Amino acid sequence: MCVDLDGTLVATDTLHELVLALARERPLDLLRLPAWLAGGRAALKARLCARVRLDPARLPYRPEVLDALRAARAEGRPCALVTAADCGLAQAIAAHVGLFDEVIASDGRDNLKGARKAARLAARFGAGGFEYAGDAAADLPVWEAAGAATLVGASGRLRRRVAARVPVERALGARLGRGARLRAWGAALRLHQWLKNLLVFVPLLTSHRLGEPELVAHAVQAFFAFGACASGVYVLNDLADLAADRAHPAKARRPFARGALPAWQGALAGPALLGAGLALASAGLPPAFLVALGGYLVANAAYTLRVKRLPIADVVVLAGLYTLRVVAGGAAVAVEISPWLLAFSLFFFLNLAFLKRYGDVRRAAEPAGGPVPGRDYRAQDLPLLATMGVAAGYLAVLVLALYLQSDYVVRLYERPTLLWLAIPLVAYWTSRAWLLAHRGALPDDPVVFALRDPVTWGVGLAGVAIGALASLG
Repeated sequence: MCVDLDGTLVATDTLHELVLALARERPLDLLRLPAWLAGGRAALKARLCARVRLDPARLPYRPEVLDALRAARAEGRPCALVTAADCGLAQAIAAHVGLFDEVIASDGRDNLKGARKAARLAARFGAGGFEYAGDAAADLPVWEAAGAATLVGASGRLRRRVAARVPVERALGARLGRGARLRAWGAALRLHQWLKNLLVFVPLLTSHRLGEPELVAHAVQAFFAFGACASGVYVLNDLADLAADRAHPAKARRPFARGALPAWQGALAGPALLGAGLALASAGLPPAFLVALGGYLVANAAYTLRVKRLPIADVVVLAGLYTLRVVAGGAAVAVEISPWLLAFSLFFFLNLAFLKRYGDVRRAAEPAGGPVPGRDYRAQDLPLLATMGVAAGYLAVLVLALYLQSDYVVRLYERPTLLWLAIPLVAYWTSRAWLLAHRGALPDDPVVFALRDPVTWGVGLAGVAIGALASLG
């Protein structure tokens, strides 16, 4: 039984992943890609494998293909990994899987794909002397030389084309339909995270200027600009973090990590979304908003490339990214942000960032007590993270209480004493969130928790009602 690698044994393309690894680990070497490619695809793959390494343990293997290999070995049939990937990478993967008797792969000179692969297998096993498992139209010449075909994640059209050439032994893995692909893209773009971008409306709300249509239009434009840029950042961050995500119990289900979406599409979509967001930000909004959005992107880039692996610094930057949305919202509508709002935002979002990191560490590190993949945290850090997070949450409550005694409140609200009812609401929500986190009952993202939690909705609606009543004369 002969099994292809890319798209068949693993639900990804190792060439694309090698390029992404190069961009992450040795970005200047990307400039050498055209010269390497001029020497042929086999030479390109060999060059990439010489400079970066993919961990075979962190690739998205197809369980149905592994089961087929085990069944073939149980029948006493020899199994071969046959791939256009470089031989060094193919041998490492075969050694990790432990189900192959032989590896046939590209060697830096010949790119073992299509007709070349068919000729090599016919010479090795004889025409019709092997079963071949593949996933793409490029494998048609190989199936023509095979005695039987196994299709993996193939479309109906490909199945018909293969069946016209060779008996189809089995079809493994369903191809994602249009609806499933759209849901995968929705997850990759983190559309639910656009809820965070509602923070751009906070300066408009706290300044009581929601009745000015032009400012509301600017805030809406800023919301979509931030949304596009944030989605682009999420996509690029996922591509940069593939190996670490695959080692994480929850993040391994992300679309790029599990191979539901091809990495090359993400590499195109990420920059396109960033460009769309920046273009929208440049179309009529104040220059200060574009500066704030640029600061958000620079901070995100620093977080992705380095800061996410620095303990505590990563949490501080995450809190800053939340607060930058508030700052950008003020810039978009040319409203001055009070120091009270900035202080409250920083502490409250620091509380959320610690809450998120606490959940990540608890799920990933606590069972084994080891480090969190891609992060410099350990299970023994949990009590300290909780202490700092709760402290940040209650500092936000303190700032809110001090704000209610300031002249800002007297100028903006007719009945400012009613706003004191917001203090127990914020304290209750913070305390309850940490209690759930301590019990392991909080999702890995506080935003997801807030969207699905009825109590959070109740607290939020009560807060809106208190603000409305305090504003009425």
